[in-house]
Amino acid sequence: MSQRIPKICVYGAGAIGCHLAGHLARSKQCDVSIIDREDVVTIIQKQGIRVITPDQDFNVQVHAATTPEELGVQDYVIVATKIQQANTLLASITHLIGTETTLLPPSTGIPYFFFHELEGPFKNRHLAEVDPEDRQWQTMPPEQVLPVVFWYGAHSIAPGVTQQDGDQGRYPLGELNGRHSERARLLSHLLEQGGLRAPLSANIRGEIWTKFANSLCWNPVGILTLADMDGIAESPAVVNIIKGMLTEIDAIAGSFGLTVPQSITERINYTLSTGKHKVSMLQDLEKHRPLELAPFEHSLAAVKDISGKATPTIDMVLALANLRNASYTAR
Repeated sequence: MSQRIPKICVYGAGAIGCHLAGHLARSKQCDVSIIDREDVVTIIQKQGIRVITPDQDFNVQVHAATTPEELGVQDYVIVATKIQQANTLLASITHLIGTETTLLPPSTGIPYFFFHELEGPFKNRHLAEVDPEDRQWQTMPPEQVLPVVFWYGAHSIAPGVTQQDGDQGRYPLGELNGRHSERARLLSHLLEQGGLRAPLSANIRGEIWTKFANSLCWNPVGILTLADMDGIAESPAVVNIIKGMLTEIDAIAGSFGLTVPQSITERINYTLSTGKHKVSMLQDLEKHRPLELAPFEHSLAAVKDISGKATPTIDMVLALANLRNASYTAR
């Protein structure tokens, strides 16, 4: 694979999908394609992908398609859809996957492959709450998975046009065994040649857990308070609730022998430093879009079942968040 131009398909032309595909295409070191519905593909075929960052505004051409069959087997497949959508595309995604294809599924919540080759009593544990009937496990075999965590913020301005939120962000990636493989080094290189931060991580499970915990705790509080980070920072009582939630979820991580990369205080301080930023779920709520509460609830149920630990504060906040969601989406 390293002796020819690698073929990379990004499945999903939303904000993050276009952000990734646009930067990869800008590297001019890989053959980039993107898949989405017909109306989005038609626009990308005519206008390319436009990426706006705090210091750049560029346009690139990629091969846009409506079905995987048009593209064939790829070297890398990055699934940049919401987790609910990912489950509906499993039948079609097989056309992109060969025995040597590297897969980067969504890591929203706790992904189905999380316990693959984890040393200890939970090794290769399947998560029925996350992956019913093992459909993801069978279609996207864990041994072919290269986990990545989406720490860039971006939003879609129009089909094929994505704007990066702020100048901070990264796409850490790494093997579950902590080694720096050739496939991981190559993709990291391609992303960074395109202008992104994509560090290799020897603790990718810790990165996944950090993103899961952050999303699980901050998003429900965001939709309940309707506040941006400046607003939350002004309420020490609310910040203390978030601290309690993070303490509960990190206790579960400890039962699995995981190392969480940053302390709770560091994570809270960093999140609050984003100022006027609104959590993604609050942005969706304000636009009356379906909220991604279910994947976090399924992930939480799975890890609570395995660990046997309780999360009373998180459970209470999620119950309130579900009622807020129901009241808003019913309008």
